[in-house]
Amino acid sequence: MIQVSGVFHHFGLRPVLIDVNLTVESGRTLAIIGPNGMGKTTLLNIMAGVLSPAEGMVWINGLQRRSSAEYELLIRKRTMYLPAEIWIPHGITGRDLVLGVGETWGVDNRRLFDHTDRLLKVFQMDRIADAAVSGYSSGQKKKIGLCAALASEASILLLDEPFSGGLDPAGLTAMKEILKHLTSCQDRTVVLTSPVPELVEEVADDVLILDGGRVLKHAPVRDVIRDSGAVTLNEALRKLIFPETEGELQEYFLQERTV
Repeated sequence: MIQVSGVFHHFGLRPVLIDVNLTVESGRTLAIIGPNGMGKTTLLNIMAGVLSPAEGMVWINGLQRRSSAEYELLIRKRTMYLPAEIWIPHGITGRDLVLGVGETWGVDNRRLFDHTDRLLKVFQMDRIADAAVSGYSSGQKKKIGLCAALASEASILLLDEPFSGGLDPAGLTAMKEILKHLTSCQDRTVVLTSPVPELVEEVADDVLILDGGRVLKHAPVRDVIRDSGAVTLNEALRKLIFPETEGELQEYFLQERTV
């Protein structure tokens, strides 16, 4: 379980998060969505302990982040954070990266080697797993990062834009289905950000909509769609946070015809 209470954050004089409160129960996937630059990644970084909030607190499975070295170590053993862009040591192979992450998180060797082989295969990375990651394409680097995060077997996954970064259809399908399995069958907790509402609708149980650094809505996906009178999450978001876009598009095309 993740709990966020009264979190504020700012960069310089610009407020980024304003009084954010939320709870993510075990066995559920929360998607943080909203316009660009509204604090989604900042909130995820605070949950992950990468940033300390200017005000407020975060608890992971009942332990307060950054309250003590002992608690922080326990939290990190249970949590995996994957940023949108990851730094990978020069010369390391994809297989060694995945195995190294699993070893760091204390996964049993036999289980780790078996799980690594299966992850590499399902993400279609097995043929290049023993080549240096520095030679991978951006999409392949994204896939190997996802494999490494999943190999950690952490009870909480914090994923910044896991469906972006050049991920191909095979990678998208694998990631969606694995995430759904982890929450429904293994009681894991997943928090992710994504700019693609269609993917969020397929994977997430709940959504947190940030607008201007504030929580505009936090509810199950189906409730957000129903309460906005929409049919899809994409339509609901247009009504909630981009209501002016339709009019602006009409104006754009009207002026385009007169040029």
